[in-house]
Amino acid sequence: MNEAGPLPRAPIADAAPAPRGRRFRAVPLRLLIPNIITLFALGLGLTAIRLAMEGSIEWAVSAVAGAAVLDGLDGRIARALKGTSRFGAELDSLADFVDFGVAPALVLYVANLQAAKNFGWVAALLFSMACALRLARFNVMIDEDQPAWRKTFFVGMPAPAGAIVGLLPIYLHYAFDLGPPTPRVALVESLYVLGVALLMASRVPHFSGKSLGRVPREYVAVVLVGVAAALLLLFNFPMQALVAVTLAYLASIPFAVRRYRALDRAAQ
Repeated sequence: MNEAGPLPRAPIADAAPAPRGRRFRAVPLRLLIPNIITLFALGLGLTAIRLAMEGSIEWAVSAVAGAAVLDGLDGRIARALKGTSRFGAELDSLADFVDFGVAPALVLYVANLQAAKNFGWVAALLFSMACALRLARFNVMIDEDQPAWRKTFFVGMPAPAGAIVGLLPIYLHYAFDLGPPTPRVALVESLYVLGVALLMASRVPHFSGKSLGRVPREYVAVVLVGVAAALLLLFNFPMQALVAVTLAYLASIPFAVRRYRALDRAAQ
């Protein structure tokens, strides 16, 4: 036993303060709004797949068309709010592949192309793959320096337009009450879908719509009446209106190619 008693204890140093957790930086609302719209579009694309599997083909087509409308809005809203970001661009690209590559391909196969059996499935697969290639090329070309006039054109058919144009066989069946497709008709429709896939994967120029500027004051009333008439036709005769929109877009492709070549020659 130690007679001297217990040894003196060394003074205990003050405990170091626990490190404070890193606070997350607040994200402005203007950055969230475009991404929320993109997520809504993604939800519509996924819902289109479910509706097609349940046999509600017309509603599935409406969901894809709604996703295309939202896709056209999110980028414009992001630029208007100065809310563009790299994250938003990546999210938009991934959502576009589902909305305009996967969903239309499955809707087409369930509604029409399955009558062509394996060939119809191959056409649906190639359509989806062409959409992926189109989006990948678009992402790469964003970082490239291009003349100003080229920004008024898309290289290859854009994914939303490819989805709307690719669904033409369904519009025709419902607009004119053609009934279920026969194997021969489904084969022709599969070839059409492959043609649309080729346009998406190709380098054929298409008008982008970015060159549309302000409407002259004297034409405002005409434009408003035209937009109202188009919306009324779309709501009352949706399939017939989509047939007309698709045919008008296909008819614009030769004019886009001609205009692109003329501007290219003038720039050289």
